Amino acid sequence: MDGIIFDVDGTLWDSTETVLESWTQAITENSNLDIDVSSPRLRGLFGKTMDEIYSALFPSLPKEEQQRLGDLCFAYENRLLETKPGILYEGVQEVFHTLSGKTPLFIVSNCQRGYIEIFLKVNKLEGTVKDHLCFGDTLVSKGQTILRLMEKNGLQDVVYVGDTQGDYLACQKAGIPFIFAEYGFGDVPEAEYRIKKLTDLLEFSKGV
Repeated sequence: MDGIIFDVDGTLWDSTETVLESWTQAITENSNLDIDVSSPRLRGLFGKTMDEIYSALFPSLPKEEQQRLGDLCFAYENRLLETKPGILYEGVQEVFHTLSGKTPLFIVSNCQRGYIEIFLKVNKLEGTVKDHLCFGDTLVSKGQTILRLMEKNGLQDVVYVGDTQGDYLACQKAGIPFIFAEYGFGDVPEAEYRIKKLTDLLEFSKGV
């Protein structure tokens, strides 16, 4: 195996409350919309591409206005995460520092630009991840973003660790194995490989 690729939200941390606070502020300060931005609804949107989130949250707005307001939500989010980061799941520090010594680690997410960098910075994980790509970088589906990361880094034998059906389908499109993080936000009944906690990867990696 020449690499492990990780999702972020629901796999490595839970930033729901910070996202909720920042998006509520952005919408209140920059629009007259009265919409439901709740924790359960946000968790249901995590993993979708930015344009899909815009359409789901602001269906009454023209595309250009969806883009403007959505971009502001993500800008507010990035700024707040610097001082109010998400909740890191148990074992992330141990897993990343242990595995990065023997296997290159990567991140692919449907997030905005800057989000992965903030995640790595606030959790002091910058030196453990070799490369990352997100929807904000590529503007293509997660499956295509995974393939671009693989091509960029010359990867042939990788696995992807994620927590949603979308992650599973992206791996199918990319033609790579999927490891389902059962503790995350989603449900993937079809997943062949599963972990109940992230530290399970330490044992899993010994057999691949």
